Amino acid sequence: MPAAASPTRFDGDGDLAERRARASQSFWTAVVGVPAIFSVLRLGIEAGGELQTTLLLVANVGPVNLLAGFLTTAARLLSTVLVAVFALGGVLAVSGHRMRRRPLFARWAEITPSWFVAASFLMALVTWPLLFLPLLLPTFAAAFQLRPERLHERPTVRALVIVAAYAGYLWLLVPTLRDAWRQGEVLPIALLVVPPVLALFVAGPLPRVVIRLLAPVTQLAVLVVLVWAALPVISTPVLPLTVTTVGQPDAASAGAAEEIRGHVVTTDDVNMVILQERGGVRYVPVEHVRGQVLCPSEEELPRYRLRIHDFHVEDSLLEGLGRRVRPVHRVDAACR
Repeated sequence: MPAAASPTRFDGDGDLAERRARASQSFWTAVVGVPAIFSVLRLGIEAGGELQTTLLLVANVGPVNLLAGFLTTAARLLSTVLVAVFALGGVLAVSGHRMRRRPLFARWAEITPSWFVAASFLMALVTWPLLFLPLLLPTFAAAFQLRPERLHERPTVRALVIVAAYAGYLWLLVPTLRDAWRQGEVLPIALLVVPPVLALFVAGPLPRVVIRLLAPVTQLAVLVVLVWAALPVISTPVLPLTVTTVGQPDAASAGAAEEIRGHVVTTDDVNMVILQERGGVRYVPVEHVRGQVLCPSEEELPRYRLRIHDFHVEDSLLEGLGRRVRPVHRVDAACR
């Protein structure tokens, strides 16, 4: 009898190892493949869907530049997806042990190394806008299953520690919350105040009935949000936006000059190739170029007039530190 039971146990272990291997392969395929697909789509969209323009961009936009541009614009999206997957996976992993087929995010959370999960949260910490950084508290607690009980074994002491930490957190944000209240900005107040409270209640396990409904809905929601958030990423220009002033070398009057708004693809000894903002490629002789200015895109214009200790709420930590080194210059009149 014991000998007959052994193969069944072996088959079960082998099946579990095979499922984990498939989950690991699908996870790393998504992590590596999604950036490559987005990069190709960005070139096609930037070219306006024209084959020859796409080939022109492919020939002049190197893979290093493309990867750097993708990481600059899509690191926020990638970190958001990873944080959401690991947060939901952490809750589903501790709640779905009794389910016959464990949710996909739970399997991903189990096979992913802890250092990679921590690195995903670190990338989110430096790339997310300051306004959304409080959301990392409940997601971090969900991913690593951090419960208030870990602070102290005595409930009274634990409550005092939580109240003191939350009071100190609000004290640091008093100027920002006051300005948001005066300006009638409810969303920033909610994003700054509510997430730390949610962090106390997000750790699992959840009831089995809830998990059966939560698992497919949340996994589908993450995929839908990924597609929705990916549209601005793949439509973000690969090249910087500039306004180039051109005119005949012998033209004396300023009225003879023309301003071309677009993206410089390449420059050689003969021509400057400009991908115009409204479509089409323009070849401008180098001797006709009189000047050029760098312009911000519409997405870079701020929405809120709120700051957190000299950092704008819509800037990430990297952007805020960068603005301290190189303060924002006034937008040139040609860009308007």
